[in-house]
Amino acid sequence: MASKALIFLALLSLSAVSPRPAIAEISEDDKPGLVMNFYKDTCPQAEDIIKEQVKLLYKRHKNTAFSWLRNIFHDCAVESCDASLLLDSTRRSLSEKETDRSFGLRNFRYLDTIKEAVERECPGVVSCADILVLSARDGVVALGGPHITLKTGRRDGRKSRADVVEQHLPDHNESISVVLDRFAAMGINTPGVVALLGAHSVGRTHCVKLVHRLYPEVDPVLNPDHVEHMLHKCPDAIPDPKAVQYVRNDRGTPMVLDNNYYRNILDNKGLLIVDHQLATDKRTKPYVKKMAKSQDYFFKEFARAITILSENNPLTGEQGEIRKQCNVANKHH
Repeated sequence: MASKALIFLALLSLSAVSPRPAIAEISEDDKPGLVMNFYKDTCPQAEDIIKEQVKLLYKRHKNTAFSWLRNIFHDCAVESCDASLLLDSTRRSLSEKETDRSFGLRNFRYLDTIKEAVERECPGVVSCADILVLSARDGVVALGGPHITLKTGRRDGRKSRADVVEQHLPDHNESISVVLDRFAAMGINTPGVVALLGAHSVGRTHCVKLVHRLYPEVDPVLNPDHVEHMLHKCPDAIPDPKAVQYVRNDRGTPMVLDNNYYRNILDNKGLLIVDHQLATDKRTKPYVKKMAKSQDYFFKEFARAITILSENNPLTGEQGEIRKQCNVANKHH
């Protein structure tokens, strides 16, 4: 199940980066881009297969939807939507999955399940990067969120970006100013940032990420009624990272992506410092209040921001490759 703190870390990873040489060598006029229904001729069933697999897996394992939603943040925000997140470690490079910033990422095996189903129908056609993005889209629907129409045509990268993960995925206690600046560098404006952080509506936060607000003294801005619950769930000042110790992000509707998150943070029930800042900073509070009142407005801004995130610097055309297996780059002889 998703850790809210980790969703947040992935959301915050929008510092400007230098373009890759391969992209720089292609003029903007000639560079192929993402399009709707990219696989309509080469694998017309692709999106239906992915959607059906997401439904089946979600029915068996509810926490898969949180993982799929987290994947799009962790992958797309670190330089490119190229499925570099999914690569295993090798003798020469560390996997992004194994960095400190990826604490708690899980359920990658279910992406492999989806990939295998697509490969049976259309071998060597559909990229892991597109499967990652589309499974996140369909996971949002499974959680009661909006259907988001997303383009396809991404190709898979061949290298892990573990060496730059930390500069893209900052600590969860960053100031709201840093958060807004990094999203703005990607083209996501303030209401878009507020909406993306609404992903904190689902999943849970490991005690490791919030005990600093409880020990040695309780953060005075926290709602006293919520503090009692947090202390019950996180009884240790130094929790074991491997222990199942966590607090649900939204006790009311923990399995539903909805606007209850905004009502919670206005009531000082946000688990992370960024939640408190979001509800109190003059730049973001008006949008928090608006989303607390209107789920339709929240969904509209969330869909727009996810779309921008999903189109962050993808590999297209002849760039990258179509991996046979999502966890390893293809072997070239």
